[in-house]
Amino acid sequence: MKAIQITEFGGPDVMQLLDLPDPIPGEGEILLDVTAIGINYADTHQTENSYLSAQTLPLIPGIEVVGTFEGKRFLATAISGGYAEKAIANKAVLFPIPDGVSDEQALCMLVQGTTAWHLLKTMAHVKAGESVVIHAAAGGVGTIAIQLAKMWGTKVIAVTSSDEKADLAKSLGADEVVDADSENLAAALRAANGGKRVDVVLEMVGGSAFDQSLLALADFGRLITFGMASRTAPTPIHPGSLMHGSKTISGFWLSNCFGKKELMHDVIDELFGLIKSGDLKPVIGGTYPLNEAAGAHRAMLARETTGKIVLKP
Repeated sequence: MKAIQITEFGGPDVMQLLDLPDPIPGEGEILLDVTAIGINYADTHQTENSYLSAQTLPLIPGIEVVGTFEGKRFLATAISGGYAEKAIANKAVLFPIPDGVSDEQALCMLVQGTTAWHLLKTMAHVKAGESVVIHAAAGGVGTIAIQLAKMWGTKVIAVTSSDEKADLAKSLGADEVVDADSENLAAALRAANGGKRVDVVLEMVGGSAFDQSLLALADFGRLITFGMASRTAPTPIHPGSLMHGSKTISGFWLSNCFGKKELMHDVIDELFGLIKSGDLKPVIGGTYPLNEAAGAHRAMLARETTGKIVLKP
């Protein structure tokens, strides 16, 4: 099979397209013929070995594929690595794709769709009438989070880095858009919320974006961190400082949901239903051939992409 493999950690250039032996499934596993591969921002951390879990070389990056087995389509996590023509999946973690949902749309749901759902529901417990700030709002998680947050009755304040991304966020239902490079981001977020502090922030940039978001948080506000795209850590927080305003900071990692039917299968089934009904419209921001995986990573790291980026083997 053709596959992307890395034998040293680093940036996009460490990825090589190679001919490798087909992986051999074990007990309780199947071998999928891969038809589409999802790229996630976490993949860029995988290749650098800066991910939450340590990586081992040699490595086929990626965890998210759509493939066929015995004539049926499945969305799956790739045990053997996703950037390949064939991938091993655990039978217990297969998600049948219904008619009316494309391969690309399905790929939007395994990581980004479930992450957006859990950030808003499981972690933030959003309620109608609250204000929700969504960083990287034109990205894979952000484009879905905007739509879900609006569906659930909140005011959405999207944070984006270009006019094109701002237009996309507005087209998806964002009520206000704030420039990610605002000199005083905290003030800009409050201004976008009519001068009031915000109830919920979905934050994955780190650094000053995290610091400024915390400053903009209202009493009983919740800030959920789920990434650090800037590769810069926020200012350390003294727990006592959260008592003033009764604020909550929590972290979310989707890996903690795997293996739990109610947190993965049930959520993905709900999201597939929303796609079929037309209430949720996944944004496919670009499709690359497998041999251009490095280019896809460069574009993502340069903040040039929107929505879901897909590799086609």
